[in-house]
Amino acid sequence: MQKMKKIAFVLMLTVLLGSCGEYHKVLNKGKNTEKYQLAVDMYEKKDYKKAIALFEKIMGPYANKPQMERIQYMISDSYFQTENYTMASYYFTKFIVNYPESTKVQEAAYLSAKSYFLAAPKYSRDQEDTYKALSAYQDFIDKYPQSELIEEANEDYAALNRKLQFKDFEVARQYYHTSRYKAAIQAFENFNEDHLGSEFKEETYYYSFKSAYELGMKSILSKKEERISEALLSYKKFQKTFPESEKIKEVDELGVKLQEELTETKELLATISQK
Repeated sequence: MQKMKKIAFVLMLTVLLGSCGEYHKVLNKGKNTEKYQLAVDMYEKKDYKKAIALFEKIMGPYANKPQMERIQYMISDSYFQTENYTMASYYFTKFIVNYPESTKVQEAAYLSAKSYFLAAPKYSRDQEDTYKALSAYQDFIDKYPQSELIEEANEDYAALNRKLQFKDFEVARQYYHTSRYKAAIQAFENFNEDHLGSEFKEETYYYSFKSAYELGMKSILSKKEERISEALLSYKKFQKTFPESEKIKEVDELGVKLQEELTETKELLATISQK
């Protein structure tokens, strides 16, 4: 039994080494037709890395030939399957431009957008791929509204938009946390102008009010009355817009403090003016 296992192992190893040897022989010294056939074979066997190496070798020789449509699609998909989304998006985009009448163009358009989507970094980093993904998804949604992939495309598009909104929101909130209250107020105002109906609207109103509150309470006397009055307007705006908010109790308490501070400030200013 043990002897049979050893024989089987040796046979498998021999086959494996032989196939590897044949692959490298074709890759390095094979004819273009041999490389093409082996690349297709590797692709169909889902050995995508080997397929990519072979496809890259024949991109030039097969340019403008009928096989090129198939090659471009397979190398695009191979990069996608190996999670090299930057190269996948590059080749899928080329495929769409070069073969707009292909039966694979709809799938390529979706996978191009998906590649940008998967390549897009977290919100705190540069969002170039996020914007590319949004553009690609918008093109797909506009061109193929009846596609079976439209629901997932819309979901990804919404997720990308949410990420960009969260990035803008975090920038504004960082101003608040670093006590740059005037900048925070302006940033939250800009956010709500740029992102109508955002899910972060309540949070932006809350932090805008908190920024106005801190700015008013910490102002010098000559600016205090005006800034506290502005903070009270922000308070009333939050109160009116989100009367059922979980934060309403805290906001109401701060509103009372603002009103008390405004009364004291006016009395102090009146006393000073009489002297």
